[in-house]
Amino acid sequence: MFIRTFAGALLGIDAVKVTVEVNITGGGLGLYLVGLPDNAVKESEQRIRAAFENSGERMSGRKVVVSLAPADLRKEGSGFDLPIAVGILAAMERVDAGAVSDTMFVGELSLDGSLKPVRGVLPIAIAARQAGLRRLILPVENAGEAAVVEGIEVLGAGTLREVAECLNGERTITPATPPVGDPFAPERMRYGEDFADVKGQTHVKRALEIAAAGGHNVLMIGAPGSGKTMLARRLPTILPPLTREEALETTKIHSVAGKTEFAGGLMTLRPFRAPHHLTSQVALIGGGQSPRPGEVSLAHNGVLFLDELPEFGRNVLEVLRQPLEEKRIVVSRAKYSVEYPANFTLVAAMNPCPCGYYNHPTKECTCSPGAVHRYMGRISGPLLDRIDLQVEVTPVQPSELTSAAPGEPSSAIRERVIRAREIQAARFRDVEGVHTNSMMGSSLLRSCCRLDAASAALLERAMERLSLSARAYDRILKVARTIADLAGRAEIAAEDIAEAIGYRSLDRGTWGR
Repeated sequence: MFIRTFAGALLGIDAVKVTVEVNITGGGLGLYLVGLPDNAVKESEQRIRAAFENSGERMSGRKVVVSLAPADLRKEGSGFDLPIAVGILAAMERVDAGAVSDTMFVGELSLDGSLKPVRGVLPIAIAARQAGLRRLILPVENAGEAAVVEGIEVLGAGTLREVAECLNGERTITPATPPVGDPFAPERMRYGEDFADVKGQTHVKRALEIAAAGGHNVLMIGAPGSGKTMLARRLPTILPPLTREEALETTKIHSVAGKTEFAGGLMTLRPFRAPHHLTSQVALIGGGQSPRPGEVSLAHNGVLFLDELPEFGRNVLEVLRQPLEEKRIVVSRAKYSVEYPANFTLVAAMNPCPCGYYNHPTKECTCSPGAVHRYMGRISGPLLDRIDLQVEVTPVQPSELTSAAPGEPSSAIRERVIRAREIQAARFRDVEGVHTNSMMGSSLLRSCCRLDAASAALLERAMERLSLSARAYDRILKVARTIADLAGRAEIAAEDIAEAIGYRSLDRGTWGR
């Protein structure tokens, strides 16, 4: 008997519909899987046979051929266990064949017949809806995540027996529903950190506000214990709230990566990723034998924090150049090529020298000028070129630490950031692929960053006197444009240029000499 049902295969952060065709014939014995299955899919035969026996079923003694179409798309993961098992049961006339024709299945089978959760069910649910299918049956642990997709019935089951009884009309499974309440309600979008906790560091907080307003990348240079990590962790709290489209895309990435810390529903807080400096290239950009998103994609629509930047391998840092420029990452291997989004704000932190006390106000640096220069040289020019703001972080004075007055809260800073982002949204509404000042190209710089005579003269003098590199010119203009937006000015003023120049510490020819 021939039966057709459906499964889903992950492709990047999206999924495609896979047709599971099962044919049982009289000639021959055994189960044959075709359609480019990987090892995990091939091993499903043993899991299915054990699950059948422990669920009161018996595998057909005749030849069973299972085809996974399209045949030229590689099928990976254990999520094909359930659709293959249900297809075989339908072909054996153990479940209603009509009930599987409009249903997509996903789930891993345990040997005792229970269902185990799998990754990537959110994009699979979206693919099922786009394919016009009526319902999706999956492990009960994954039901809450898939339920956020409207327009398709999501049924969560605990065992293969429950699935069979549901398809035969012998059991009713209540469709899963999204978490109660608005996921974007203010009480659900509160961060655990706040800028009000930060004492002093006014100039650094100002730099982070500019970074949030214009989408600029930041490098903080300071002695150990000066508060670099504390400040970086609070940057997401002043970024604009996620839109529903951003939340859905962010959740899809984490679902494909198998990250379950959001416990179903949509992620409504901007992600903050802080990989260790021993992180490998694959862990940072994604890929692997079974491709998964890396840290740059898990930080999509949020913040990627690289602490102790010079300690990262040079080859690891260099792979950041493409995602910083193109806001996406393409991972190509011999067997596959996938694309992941990577629109994140980079926040990096580092000591100014090997001992950590170069330019320290009270402690003496024990490093030679050559050692400082070599330490800073671990960061390549092309990577540094993509970091708009370079700010020195000095230790907080004891008088500021003992002050009882709280700092400015994140909510107040966020309001200013949102207003600046609204100005940029209006400015770039007709420009495809540009949403913030940091994304402007050369043509937009000429039209959006016009300077008066005083501003142009100031920038020219700074280029000469501070030995600023030529690559700093565009960065200064972009940052000055954001500073003007925060102030509500239509044109860039000389004071905006002056402040932007102050954020190019590493471009000064005297650094480390």
